[in-house]
Amino acid sequence: MDFSLSPISTCFYAAFCLTLYLPDSCRKGRQHMNNTNTFSHLTLEERRIILTGITNGSTKTAIAHTIGKDKSTVGKEIKLHRALTHKCKMPLECSCYRKCPFSRQCTTDCPEYVPFRCSRRDRSPGACNGCPDWSRCRFDKYQYCPEDAQMDYRTTLVDSRQGVNLTSQEAKAMAGIIKPLLKQGQSPFQIVTAHPELSICEKTLYNYIENEVFHETAGITVMDLRRQVSRKLPKKKAVEYKKRADRSYLKGRTYKDYGQYLSENPDVFVTQMDTVYNDGTDGPFIQTFKFVSAGVLFGIYHHEKTALAMKEGVDLLESILGAEIFRKYVHVLLTDRGSEFTAADAMETSKNGTRRTRVFYCDPMQSGQKGTLENKHIELRYILPKGTDLRGLGLVDQDALNLALSHVDSAPVEKLGGKSPLDLADFMYHDLYERLDAFGIRKIEKDKVILKPYLLKK
Repeated sequence: MDFSLSPISTCFYAAFCLTLYLPDSCRKGRQHMNNTNTFSHLTLEERRIILTGITNGSTKTAIAHTIGKDKSTVGKEIKLHRALTHKCKMPLECSCYRKCPFSRQCTTDCPEYVPFRCSRRDRSPGACNGCPDWSRCRFDKYQYCPEDAQMDYRTTLVDSRQGVNLTSQEAKAMAGIIKPLLKQGQSPFQIVTAHPELSICEKTLYNYIENEVFHETAGITVMDLRRQVSRKLPKKKAVEYKKRADRSYLKGRTYKDYGQYLSENPDVFVTQMDTVYNDGTDGPFIQTFKFVSAGVLFGIYHHEKTALAMKEGVDLLESILGAEIFRKYVHVLLTDRGSEFTAADAMETSKNGTRRTRVFYCDPMQSGQKGTLENKHIELRYILPKGTDLRGLGLVDQDALNLALSHVDSAPVEKLGGKSPLDLADFMYHDLYERLDAFGIRKIEKDKVILKPYLLKK
């Protein structure tokens, strides 16, 4: 049996032995240093030590002893900040893929299916840095980068301390409870004690009132307090009241990840997705898709702009194209960071639980990263101008939208040599063209193409 230790494990063992012979005063000093470090945030140097430990295959416990942290801290740090750098190309991660009798068409109900578990990736150290089987492994691969982890940590640290953790609706409902009680002469302490459903403490209520969170919604000011409590105001006064954004859905789905995925899979088809509307409250809302290779613009009519509606739009697109054609032409779905597109996991997964696409997001304020779709929106806006009542123009259902899209996709394009996107799809991507035609996106004669609002007038 081989009892040899890796270089970093040898250092851990030597350090442990050394502490056995340290004077009591030194040992107590070392213990005090570790206890002090236990409750502090990880630094960039400590994150680099974690990377060294991962690369050498050390356990999380050994890494934790080195930096004076608990092993759970190291485990959470690696799991939270590791990045998916290679995606398994098989439908499922199955340990029996080498002897698969079903040509690796994996499903969860397969009698031979055995979920793959990696002792290095899934247990300790928790990432694939330094793995000797890296070049041969066919499964998901994760890399831990201390610099990227430090940047994510700093971003989260700043975002979590900005703004007020309330939506306008929540602020209005809270003010409805607080205002009459303040008028009755009750103090913030009495109010939060009698109304635990507010889910805030006395100090938070004082801060909300002093920062005029309820001023516009209910007219509550510091003058309504029985006794003004002096307190230093924050450096930045909150002016917007919205829920702090949960950006966990972006992990492994940024535009940088998108570029890396395309470099590893250069032949996959990309579809870009966005939303077009004029009235952000009443709609209607058009969920647009641009099949980049074919140049065809497709859209789905919605009455609301929510994450659930957009997910259902992707479900509808899959049912229109069929599972096989959908996975072929919507292999990658690139969209922006709008609140309606945050359900990344749901959009990536079919109703049967299998992955159907890969969702990636553009960088903030970088609409040009999906510029081919934005350019197609310009043509759609010839028929549906900004600032108009879309329903008044005649956009009342999916059939009206299909008519507008048929004219946009039938217009000749200079880069296509005078051919239209539907001409190109019919010639090169006939399976896609047939499904779109069956749904109602049909060719229009060139001389009969109309790109004016009166197209939808009946």
